[in-house]
Amino acid sequence: MKKILMIIAPKDFRDEEYFIPKEKFEKSGFSVITASAEKGKCLGKLGGTANASMSLNEINTDDYDAVVFVGGGGSSVYFDDKKAHDIAKSFYRSGKVTSAICIAPMILVNSGVLTGKKGTVFPSEIDNMKNGGVIYTGKDVEVDGTIVTANGPAAAGAFAGKIIELLKASSVKL
Repeated sequence: MKKILMIIAPKDFRDEEYFIPKEKFEKSGFSVITASAEKGKCLGKLGGTANASMSLNEINTDDYDAVVFVGGGGSSVYFDDKKAHDIAKSFYRSGKVTSAICIAPMILVNSGVLTGKKGTVFPSEIDNMKNGGVIYTGKDVEVDGTIVTANGPAAAGAFAGKIIELLKASSVKL
């Protein structure tokens, strides 16, 4: 069974960007593990709660097939977080699905993973994304190789769908 690591902020993660993809992943047969800056209860912007079973410091990227950085205002705590950047770079360098939604694609931008690649982001971060060397496309969901970015809550379902497509395609044996 493929395993997806979802990274959320301790508070103010965007509920739809966590709960909708998580449900789609699980219905598609994937195992979902939630992590945050610290273990324990995390609070969504709209009042939802999630349990982070591990902290960023406990993550071994070899144990997972994909990473999803969930957006919402709280995700800005990871914009300049070295551990979050190291996680993004490790997934990307290993050819694994590396994804982020809403403002969280800025984690990928700031880690260097999205430099020279196509991406999308929540409107408040468009200039920062462009200034980070990303080819901003303005699409709701953008895929460039194994990188998937999306621009906000309304794109959560389509975002999850693209991640599922990539994971299923990578399991096809030739």
